[in-house]
Amino acid sequence: MGRGKVQLRRIESNVSRQVTFSKRRSGLLKKAHEIAVLCDANVAVIVFSAKGRLYEYSAHTSMERILERYETFSLSQGNVVEEFTDLEGSMNYDHIKLTSRIEALQKSRRNLMGEQLDSLTAREVQQLEQQIGNALRNIRLKKEKAEVLEASLHKNRPAPFCNNTVASLPNLNIW
Repeated sequence: MGRGKVQLRRIESNVSRQVTFSKRRSGLLKKAHEIAVLCDANVAVIVFSAKGRLYEYSAHTSMERILERYETFSLSQGNVVEEFTDLEGSMNYDHIKLTSRIEALQKSRRNLMGEQLDSLTAREVQQLEQQIGNALRNIRLKKEKAEVLEASLHKNRPAPFCNNTVASLPNLNIW
């Protein structure tokens, strides 16, 4: 027995609308993940909530790479989405791209800080863990090099000139 057809209209109740958004968003992201895994496709999904919060999913490559690929493909094919043809080359289009990139970078920064990890898939969490591990190794290497350099500088530095040094010098009787 299947479900009845849902009438598409705005949900009036704020709570019901938020619950529906959350469930449908997770369903959409799940379907995107499934098609990416089953069909080995590069998939990117971007969703903005009514409050302007960004939710995104990208499979196999980063969101930025997929968007760049889309942009170069659509420009080379001349199939630029009709909504954006008027914006092409204008400041509005650049603003949208930069805003989207800023939001993606902010999300990435929050994830690196250990915040808002609930929306990440297991694979994304694993990639994040690997990225943090690599960064930590690089930081430790840099720290070790700095410590070795500092130690070698202290080792090769002459002792400061003091009264004890003068007393130990031989009397040369230059006059």
